[in-house]
Amino acid sequence: MNLHVFFRRTLILALTAMMLPLTAQVNVSVQGATGNDTLQFRNMTGSSELKKQIQRDLACCGWFDMVASGVSTYIVDASGAGSNITISLYDGAGNFIMKSAGTGRTPADASHKAVDGLLQKLYKVPGICCSRIAFSVAIGKVRKEIYVCDYDGQNIRQISNLGGLAVEPCFTPGGKSVVYSFIGKTFTALVEYDFAKSQMRQLARFRGLNAGGAVSPDGQKIALVLSKDNQVDLYVRNLNGGPLKRLTNDRAVEASPCWSPDGRNLCYVSDAGSGRPRLRIISAYGGRSRPLPGILGSESVTPRWSKDGKITYGAKLGSYTVCVLDTGSGTDRNPQQQFGVVTKGGGRWEAPSWAPDNRHVICIHNSGLWIVDTWTCRARQLVGGRSKCFQPAWSDILR
Repeated sequence: MNLHVFFRRTLILALTAMMLPLTAQVNVSVQGATGNDTLQFRNMTGSSELKKQIQRDLACCGWFDMVASGVSTYIVDASGAGSNITISLYDGAGNFIMKSAGTGRTPADASHKAVDGLLQKLYKVPGICCSRIAFSVAIGKVRKEIYVCDYDGQNIRQISNLGGLAVEPCFTPGGKSVVYSFIGKTFTALVEYDFAKSQMRQLARFRGLNAGGAVSPDGQKIALVLSKDNQVDLYVRNLNGGPLKRLTNDRAVEASPCWSPDGRNLCYVSDAGSGRPRLRIISAYGGRSRPLPGILGSESVTPRWSKDGKITYGAKLGSYTVCVLDTGSGTDRNPQQQFGVVTKGGGRWEAPSWAPDNRHVICIHNSGLWIVDTWTCRARQLVGGRSKCFQPAWSDILR
């Protein structure tokens, strides 16, 4: 399908949605097997609020299977007061291993930091508790706005209020701001929202399409998809302005750029050659593009590159499903790592985005937000209800 047609059809479907309340869900719907270590939460000294929060984070971080009693790989005790929490980790025999502490403005902040610290020390991975998820929500016949929530679906809030179509959110490194595309009645623009300042600014407002909006890993450059010359092409420039560097110049339609971990290359969608959307690679400094080998499906869209060298994307295999491709640049692969299709069951699975731990992705399924474990293919719904969600993005650990 031509990307122009694909975009128009997606847009028409989005315009039919009416706003209904979002609901955050913790109850999990498990698909597939699990290979996690088991964890028993034994004791908590402190308030019941702190206890509930740390139990929630340990259950939702995606690295443990919680057990109420009996044999387990690890045992946890915790203590806290106010917004200070300390976790003590023991092996299954009760031998002390380590401690992890967290302090924040709220009990949730403290718990997020303590659990992320535990994952960093135990598994040598960034956690996901101190991260955000941004997504677009249809709230009227001709309106979408950008919302954000915590990693566990809590604290949902609206950050855009422009009255048109706010779509394709993408975080800057460190999660300090989010960039998104705005489609109004008379113009389009790329917009950046700064969380600390609660302010937005326009990054690009050329004639025609202003889309893409992927920020480089060093936070210095932005990839843009523009149609200012009456054809859709991929460009790069400094985030804060300056001259454009044109990377493509053809009659094909480009979309959805993402950066390689080292910032040297971009993966993007193009209908060059076949007339169907497929993934291609191009140097961020210019040159000839090439098809990305090893991609599944008759169509492939919405790529996202993890920091350890994997690309997740949507592939048309009958209906759309989420896949993972190992580009060969990562190291220390987990023996249960899955490559290929990572979503199971019917329906459409779309628009995946990597969590900071390079293991989990957030994606769309049945118009809701779902977290998928790419190692085990387990999935759980994060945000659902009758409102329609689109195009989620997962931030880095917030700094």
